[in-house]
Amino acid sequence: MKFDKDFLGKLFEQATMNPKLRQCLDLRTSEADISQRMLIALLPGTVVPIHCHEETTESVICLCGKLDIVIYEEVAAYENAASDTMPMGMDAQYVTRKVEYREVQRIHICPAEAKYGCQIPKGAWHTVEVIEPSVIFEAKDGAYKGL
Repeated sequence: MKFDKDFLGKLFEQATMNPKLRQCLDLRTSEADISQRMLIALLPGTVVPIHCHEETTESVICLCGKLDIVIYEEVAAYENAASDTMPMGMDAQYVTRKVEYREVQRIHICPAEAKYGCQIPKGAWHTVEVIEPSVIFEAKDGAYKGL
């Protein structure tokens, strides 16, 4: 299998047909292969929820296009169900823990600008923002669970 302009064009075509505006091609050679190696065509407007991989780093290399990898830190916030202020001694039954994410780093990737990819640290919360149609090669440890 070779990855040329026609091949990537077909991957983009499949992404346009997918309601998620992306298409993943699993590059494993067998089900016994527990690594993850894939090509992913991403179109502007695709929504990749903020997520993390607790057990592995993630390597991302962009073959074409332009996108940002956005790294976040998790911030716990607490809400009072009764009001915006939380008086001393408030019973815990009225408090809700809410997880929020604060952007801490934005990694711009664009091969035309000689910015080819990045390595996302294990446990880092992240997402991708697609600026123009892009194809990335993504690799990480562990069995592929689908996109």
